[in-house]
Amino acid sequence: MSTGHGGVKGKRSLPVRIAARAGGGAMRVFLILVGLFWLMPAFGLLVSSLRGPSDIAESGWWKVFTAPAQLTADNYSRLLENEAITGSLWSSVMITVPATVLVVVIGALAGYAFAWMDFPGRDWWFMLVVGLLVVPVQVALVPVSKLFGEIGIFETTLGVILFHVAFGLPFAIFLLRNFFAEIPRELLEAARLDGAGELRLFTRVVMPLGAPAIASLGIFQFLWVWNDMLVALIFADSENAPITVALQRQVRQFGNNIDVLAPGAFVSMIIPLAVFFAFQRHFVSGVMAGAVK
Repeated sequence: MSTGHGGVKGKRSLPVRIAARAGGGAMRVFLILVGLFWLMPAFGLLVSSLRGPSDIAESGWWKVFTAPAQLTADNYSRLLENEAITGSLWSSVMITVPATVLVVVIGALAGYAFAWMDFPGRDWWFMLVVGLLVVPVQVALVPVSKLFGEIGIFETTLGVILFHVAFGLPFAIFLLRNFFAEIPRELLEAARLDGAGELRLFTRVVMPLGAPAIASLGIFQFLWVWNDMLVALIFADSENAPITVALQRQVRQFGNNIDVLAPGAFVSMIIPLAVFFAFQRHFVSGVMAGAVK
């Protein structure tokens, strides 16, 4: 019997059948294997960071399964004695945390303004924000370097933070504005009738409802800034370089000090992974909310 839509009654399309079977045992096993394959480089880096330089030079990290005595924590002891690496970790924190907080706070305020406040040229300003999303970072490196040099913040931590904030805000405003716009107007009007001003409305109503989207934005911004090397390589000097630049300079200077590079790279990688897994519930909620909307 025809369904009236050009198909056969009871017959489902291939994507629907795949989605229906996604919760099956075979699919779960497949996803677990994919996850293990994705984590294999991280596990290999961890094992390499726990092996001595001679063992690393002689064989691959998988050799540890037949010779577990190779594992040692001496590499991390040497890492803690390397002032360039330990200082760069602190520099990464000093750059990433302010750049993330500023983008989230300013983006949330601007997103609320574009979503629920009337001001002259609101739509045109929002179109400008959307247009800035397509501007590549590479285009701004030279002019911004000249500007920062003229105002005296080139090769400073402040300069790196401001660059990340400037390029993170368009996406933040675009994301949060679209999320805040989906909040029921009746809810905001009821709060206004109770005497809530714009600031109280933003902090007591909009921010709690937008927590999943804000958490997702914070994770994205943190990962982007922490893993960045291009911007830091240009705008940071040797004294305030983050961990990505410090590791690159270690390779250029010594090349064969894998006993320092491996634990340094693992520490650099494990911190953003820890942040992601710590807030993954909020991240998934924000992504799912955006998908539903």
